[in-house]
Amino acid sequence: MTYQDTLTFLLEQLPIYQRVGRSAMKKDLTNIRALSEHLENPHHKFTALHIAGTNGKGSSAHMLAAILQSAGYKTGLYTSPHLKDFTERIRIDGKPIPRSAVVQFVEYNQAYLASLQPSFFEMTVAMAFDYFAREQVDIAVVEVGLGGRLDSTNILTPLLSLITNIGLDHTDMLGDTLAKIAYEKAGIIKPGIPVVVGSYHPETLPVFKSKAQQEDSPLLLAFEEYRVVRQKVDANYQYFSVYHQEKLIYPEMKLALLGSYQQYNLVGVLASVNQLLTHGFTISEQHLRAGLQAVSNLTGLKGRWQVLGSNPTVVADTGHNREALEEIVRQISQHLYRNLRMVLGFVQEKDLNIIFRLLPTSAKYYFCQPDIPRAMPLSQVVEAAQQYQLDFEVVSDVNQALRAAQTQSASDDFIFVGGSTFVVAELEI
Repeated sequence: MTYQDTLTFLLEQLPIYQRVGRSAMKKDLTNIRALSEHLENPHHKFTALHIAGTNGKGSSAHMLAAILQSAGYKTGLYTSPHLKDFTERIRIDGKPIPRSAVVQFVEYNQAYLASLQPSFFEMTVAMAFDYFAREQVDIAVVEVGLGGRLDSTNILTPLLSLITNIGLDHTDMLGDTLAKIAYEKAGIIKPGIPVVVGSYHPETLPVFKSKAQQEDSPLLLAFEEYRVVRQKVDANYQYFSVYHQEKLIYPEMKLALLGSYQQYNLVGVLASVNQLLTHGFTISEQHLRAGLQAVSNLTGLKGRWQVLGSNPTVVADTGHNREALEEIVRQISQHLYRNLRMVLGFVQEKDLNIIFRLLPTSAKYYFCQPDIPRAMPLSQVVEAAQQYQLDFEVVSDVNQALRAAQTQSASDDFIFVGGSTFVVAELEI
């Protein structure tokens, strides 16, 4: 098989949530357990950190991986979805899994995959765990795909669990209240395994406390231990003062991720690093600073408040639910610009009434449609935009929509591209 043949097999024969939505979801862990047993249970052969949350779990995973790499540990990293190429999902020390290893895994296990009929995500998780075990990583940082309790990654028994935050996303599958969604995320809490909670709401904290007590797991509330204060931001870094129990421990901590929302993720990351120290990991302040200063370079992270151009400023961000968009709009408002232009596309299950109520009415909008089956039809977007009396035009292709915005912009305008991970993924960058 060629690499392209392999991807075709994966995408066409195995359902993938990012493309078809809820129909790709499996209701239990039966398939992933069977597939792991077929592979001789690779998830028992490496140490792991397990990360769940509505927003921030990907950024937190990349930050932790970068810190561990800077400390000299051979570090696996599993995240989803990918932006440009499937291999981005599975990395060791920032380097994507070789395409040849993807082909080899599918060729060797194709008959079993065909008989078991796992989901795309189940197969991808198994591939990642098999690769990490074969390559003998010191530690793997593993991001939950969706939810937690029934997510394929939840066969892990990690060294530490981290839950970043809870928001109303994927409510058709995870529940329609914060407490119900927290219950699904709390499913990654394992017996006796410490869990760091990065942030919480009055509705979610009792859920985490109950689950941790049930599992006899130490519950660590990061915001009660750490406080970060953003001091300034420039073209390359955010600068934070970091306090532990109200004592300044890291003045001017530089973070190479520019999204203002990263301050919430940083607290959970710092608390997780502190827990790793209690488990015998050697991570110095120098390692911590080196990792945070070079997250994207070390781990390949893209699409988080990523600055794509200047004169006019062009920024892309994959944030796509209410909480993420609130932070994005807040950060845009902190910039000086003449005109704001927003290139947006969505997937089908998004509630445009919620989204359009968040967005500035003074902006010019360019609505596009990502090239996936789950894309929201532009006719539906247009209908909603008209109700909110937005100034917009329709340019179905993502890159043509961006070019239209750039053509119409002055040098001091601001262009934002997002609404969906799949819009950012199609950018020619």
